[in-house]
Amino acid sequence: MGSLEHPNSAPADPPSSVPEFNPLDPEEFRKQAHQMVDFIADYYKNIESYPVLSQVQPGYLRARLPETAPYRPESFDTILNDVRNDIIPGMTHWLSPNFFAFFPATVSSAAFVGEMLCTAFNSVGFNWLASPAATELEMVVMDWLANMLKLPKIFMFSGSGGGVIQNTTSESILVTLIAARDRSLNTIGSDKISKLVVYSSDQTHSTFKKACKIAGIFPCNIRTIPTTVDTHFALSPVLLRMTMEADVSSGYIPLYLCATVGTTSTTSVDPLQSLADVANDYGVWLHVDAAYGGNACICPEFRHFLVGIERADSLSLSPHKWLLSYLDCCCLWVKRPDLLVKALSTNPEYLKNKPSESDSVVDYKDWQVGTGRKFKAVRLWFVLRSYGITNLQSHIRSDVRMAKMFEGFVRSDPRFEIVVPRLFSLVCFRLTRCVCSELGDTETMNRKLLEWVNLTGQVYMTHTIVGGMYMLRFAVGTTLTEERHVIAAWELIRGGVDKILKGC
Repeated sequence: MGSLEHPNSAPADPPSSVPEFNPLDPEEFRKQAHQMVDFIADYYKNIESYPVLSQVQPGYLRARLPETAPYRPESFDTILNDVRNDIIPGMTHWLSPNFFAFFPATVSSAAFVGEMLCTAFNSVGFNWLASPAATELEMVVMDWLANMLKLPKIFMFSGSGGGVIQNTTSESILVTLIAARDRSLNTIGSDKISKLVVYSSDQTHSTFKKACKIAGIFPCNIRTIPTTVDTHFALSPVLLRMTMEADVSSGYIPLYLCATVGTTSTTSVDPLQSLADVANDYGVWLHVDAAYGGNACICPEFRHFLVGIERADSLSLSPHKWLLSYLDCCCLWVKRPDLLVKALSTNPEYLKNKPSESDSVVDYKDWQVGTGRKFKAVRLWFVLRSYGITNLQSHIRSDVRMAKMFEGFVRSDPRFEIVVPRLFSLVCFRLTRCVCSELGDTETMNRKLLEWVNLTGQVYMTHTIVGGMYMLRFAVGTTLTEERHVIAAWELIRGGVDKILKGC
C-alpha cells in the first residue's frame, strides 16, 4: 500500500529545476496591495460586528494551523481567507469604537499611508548618511510637535536641544536613565553605582522599574513614593524631598525622578513646577512621562499641565495614543543631546563617514538602544500635514467631550460614584459602597459588573486598584468612537447592574 502524502508536503527529491521566484514583482505587488487595502477597509467598515474582547480560549490557533510552514507557495486569496477565519476571531479589536479599555491606540488614513511609504522605503536610518531625508525629516517633525506643545527652545534643534522618535515610553525612560547614570558615574566613579537612587510615585508606569533594572540600578534603590486620594494620586513634592533628604543622610546619591502627566490608572498629573524645585536642589535628572496626557497639551486649555517643563531634563509623549499615529511612535525631547550620545554612541569602522566625523549631522543610532531604525517620521509628518493642528485639537476635544458626557451619566445614577476627578478622557467610577453592602463587598460587585460587561463582547473596559480602591476605567479615544457608542455603553453598563442585582 502506497504512502499518503500531504498535498503541500516536501517531495522526497527536490525538482531539478526551480521556477523563477521574484518576491517583489511590481505588478504582483500592485495587485496584492489593492486586495489588502480592500480587505482592511472592509475590516474597519465592519469592525462593530466583532466582539470587542476576543472570545477564544488559550491555544486555539495552534489547533487550527499546520505544524510546519508550507513547502510550496500558497495563494494570496487562501492566506487572506485564513486571516478572516483564524486570525480575526483571536483579535481583541483595539480599533473598535466600543473599545474603552487601557488607553486608545489611535489610527488614521494619513498615518496608514505614511506607514505604507515608510515600509516601502525600508530605510534603515541609523546615521545621517544611511538616509539623509529620514534623519532630517525627523528633526523637522520633532521641532514641529515641540512648537505645537509650546516647549521652550532648549528642547528643540532650533535651540540647544533636540528630539528623537523612540518605539515606546519604556525606551525613552531607559535611554534618559542611562544618560543620567553615566553623567553621575563620570563624576563620582563607576564603583559608586550601588549608591545611585531613583524616584517615582506608586502611580508611575510599571515600565519604570523594568528600565531601572536594565540600567543596573539596584532594586533596593528604587524609591516608590505613595500617593493619596487627597492629592488625587499625584506625587507629593513634600514626601519626595523628605525621601531624598533621608537618602542623602544615609550616604546615597539621588539620580533620577520620573514624573507623570496622565498616569495610567487615573490620569493624575504630577505637579511639575514643585517637583522641579526638589529635583534641581539635589541635581536629579527630571524626566516627564507624558505618554497620554501630553498629547492633550497641543490644546491651549490643557497646556497648563506642562507648566514647569522648562526645568525638566527630558520629556516624552506618545502620538500613537491620541494623535492618530498608529503604533509605535514615542517622541522624546532632551535638553542635552550630547549626554545621550556620550552614553549610547558606537562607532565601528564600517559606519565611519565624513559627515558623522564632521559633527555637522545627527546620527540617531546614538540616541537609542539599538542601531537600526525605521523612517517613522514620515508617518507623523503625513498626520501633521494632512490634518493640521486645528483638526488634531478637535479630535482631542471631541474625546474629552464624550468622556465628560459619560461622567455626567455616572453622576446622574445614585448607584455609581466618580472615584477621582476626570482630567482628560478617562472616567474612573464604580458601584457605590451602599449599593454593594447588602449584596457583597464593593470590589466583588464591581468585578462582577466588569466581567459581565466584557463577556457580552459589545464593550471592553478595564479596571485598576488605587489607594486600595477597586474601580472601573472608561477610556474614550478610539478613532471611530462616536457619541452613540458612549451612550450605548452606558446603557449596557446600567443593564448589567440590573441583572447582577436581580441575580443576587
